Amino acid sequence: MTPERLARINAMLDNRQIDLTVCLENIHKPHNLSAVIRTADAVGISDVHAIWAEDGYQRISNHKASGSGQWVDLHSHHSTDAAVAHFRGQGMQVVVTNLSTDACDFRDIDYTQPTVLLMGNERDGISDRALALADKQIQVPMVGMVQSLNVSVAAALILYEAQRQRQQAGLYGTRTIDDARAQRILFEGGHPIFTKLCRRKKLPYPRIDADGQIEAPESWWQAMQLRSVS
Repeated sequence: MTPERLARINAMLDNRQIDLTVCLENIHKPHNLSAVIRTADAVGISDVHAIWAEDGYQRISNHKASGSGQWVDLHSHHSTDAAVAHFRGQGMQVVVTNLSTDACDFRDIDYTQPTVLLMGNERDGISDRALALADKQIQVPMVGMVQSLNVSVAAALILYEAQRQRQQAGLYGTRTIDDARAQRILFEGGHPIFTKLCRRKKLPYPRIDADGQIEAPESWWQAMQLRSVS
């Protein structure tokens, strides 16, 4: 790994917001999921969640296989209840997007608190169950003829507001992601060829030292070489 690559990955890790995430409920179009993941990475979010019916899990798997999950981890849930229970267990407030008289301006929410942004699908919007479980409802004010934005566009607007608030609060620049996860990302992002070999040969990931180099016992190197020959 070059020093420049190491510095870039470390800077990304130092800015990850582990207590801010987004969850998409029954999204029909995979490209919207891809767009949200891209925005999540840009604002420092390390995890994106999706609630799918059974036939949706393969779409998540295919998306991860394309390489988009290298920097952002995707998590799937079988139901809205299960997803919300997971977020509650992490002490997060559940904020849903919804066009209603009960919804406030998305900029009026305190995103410096642990928060999950729960968004509905392109056709039906948020589910009644999600509304019942939510702490707060938000909407993006619009003065034109349309009443809703594309889900990925709305997510980008809201997540950048969350980033703005968190930057003002000084929540960026200090690493909060755990060491094991940071090590995985450093290895996968800095040593892609060895990552593929480890996966193919079912070898454990080695540690990455402060200079970005692989720190592994001789037995690890020997095992890799022997299996390569065979």
